Amino acid sequence: MTSTRTLGTFVMINVTIWFILLQLYGQLTAQLGTTPNIKHIVIGRCYSYIALVDPSSRYDCEEIWRQFEEAVVGQSSCNVTVEDYHQMFYAMPQTWPCDRFLFWSKTRALMHSYAAARRHFWTLEDTLVGFMFNDLVWCGQEEDHGLDFSSCPEWSACRNHPVYSLWRQASQNFAEMACGNITVLLNGSIVSAFNRKSMFGSVELDSLNPQRVDYVNIKVVTNLEGPYIESCSHGSIVDLIQILQSRGFRWTCTDNDQTLMILQCIQDPKQSSCRTCANSLLHRKSLTSD
Repeated sequence: MTSTRTLGTFVMINVTIWFILLQLYGQLTAQLGTTPNIKHIVIGRCYSYIALVDPSSRYDCEEIWRQFEEAVVGQSSCNVTVEDYHQMFYAMPQTWPCDRFLFWSKTRALMHSYAAARRHFWTLEDTLVGFMFNDLVWCGQEEDHGLDFSSCPEWSACRNHPVYSLWRQASQNFAEMACGNITVLLNGSIVSAFNRKSMFGSVELDSLNPQRVDYVNIKVVTNLEGPYIESCSHGSIVDLIQILQSRGFRWTCTDNDQTLMILQCIQDPKQSSCRTCANSLLHRKSLTSD
């Protein structure tokens, strides 16, 4: 699949805006039930994706929604498995060019900024299924043939939660497609930056193919003000590296990616570390100009 830089940037900005607007809204609907007007949102996003990201595709947005309903409607809110979504995923196949896959865990806001700044990166949210269902909540009900708009359980309430099952299958598909050099963005300001129970640790990592992936490039980023808990040589990141080595992956790891620091400083320029970074860049520029 191909897309121009302009369209790619537009999509990333669009997703970032959705994240900001729906952050509180998503928490509310997780308690109250299925996102209102979800059918119109999902189908509308599907048509937008085709028009803006992949004009050459021939996806049937109405059919994708029908397969989604087949998986969820009439099922209890804790009884939707990944297998129930298989027909829906068959209706929306995608392939991605190598060297563009970006994985993340506990770094969502920064990840979107990073992907938009670097442009060539693509995340799960940039796939068709990710674009369509990002930040939405849904569940069915056995007694009725519709979606439950009054009450849906939290993800943690059950393994076969309808939202969790969809994202689990989407994450597996995304990781299985990964090829070339891939990037993993992890949060060094928390304990267990690499968590085996996260979607990356429990699904995506195990689905990566060492025959298709050349390098796993780990980038550990901490909050500007700290705390500085984990790094490439300390904490759970070491466990991740050991797993990669045992499976035959080649890897790199960096703790101080300059682009990531600049993106953080744009949001919070008064931090002392931002002044240090700015002075370093100015010094480098003066050496270059000389």
